[in-house]
Amino acid sequence: MDIKTAQHVVMTQADLTVSDAFLARLQQYKPPVPGQVTSLLLALKSITENLKAAEQLDRPLVYALHQLAYEGRQFYEQGKRAKVEWPPLLNADIERIAIATAQIFKGKT
Repeated sequence: MDIKTAQHVVMTQADLTVSDAFLARLQQYKPPVPGQVTSLLLALKSITENLKAAEQLDRPLVYALHQLAYEGRQFYEQGKRAKVEWPPLLNADIERIAIATAQIFKGKT
């Protein structure tokens, strides 16, 4: 996946105004659409590879990454408290999203 497409995927999936976006679905106590997490993780991997040597990151991208990592966890936990039956792997998927986001922020090693 090229960087432009990857950034578009991340920005769209973090957008709460897009009803089928990853974060919007979690906020609505709905599980992700099949393949949605996989696409998101592939986009995050592409961003990690393409921006690992970058000295600066685009502010809207950083905000979207933060929203995915932080709000994704918050919406998941709110759903658990509301007795939502999330898919069994969603907790681990949200953790993988947070780890991938941290790798982007970390940059080159």
